[in-house]
Amino acid sequence: MKLDKSEIINLLPHREPMLLIDELRDIKKLKSATAIMNVKKDGFYVQGHFPDQPVMPGVLIVEAFGQAAAALTAHGIDKKTYENKLVFLMSVEKARFRNPVIPDCILELKIEAIRSHGRVWKYKGEAFVEGKKMADAQWSATIVDRK
Repeated sequence: MKLDKSEIINLLPHREPMLLIDELRDIKKLKSATAIMNVKKDGFYVQGHFPDQPVMPGVLIVEAFGQAAAALTAHGIDKKTYENKLVFLMSVEKARFRNPVIPDCILELKIEAIRSHGRVWKYKGEAFVEGKKMADAQWSATIVDRK
């Protein structure tokens, strides 16, 4: 199963330029997926991070992990349960940035739901460019009522 950007837009509240993931594929309902992010030369962060040597900020890799996990969860749970809800990041643990992500690449984010307890979910993920590990992290999120 695969979701394109228009389907992801229907699941997440994020909009350009903060909607980072372009595709969600290899979806195993409420278990795992691979998100694709096209890291572009004209990304909103490139001009200032860093001039003449652009690098995708690590915090945006973590944000992309979170968006991928939110889309996986929103896609998998009952639509009536998720209606008028949002997924909020609660904590980030063990985030490691192993190699710089340089614009004009495809970032693959392999994510897995480790466990859930009520509205709280724990995830882990690894980010790759052309098979090379760029980052990994664990994080928690919660499903909250939309105001």
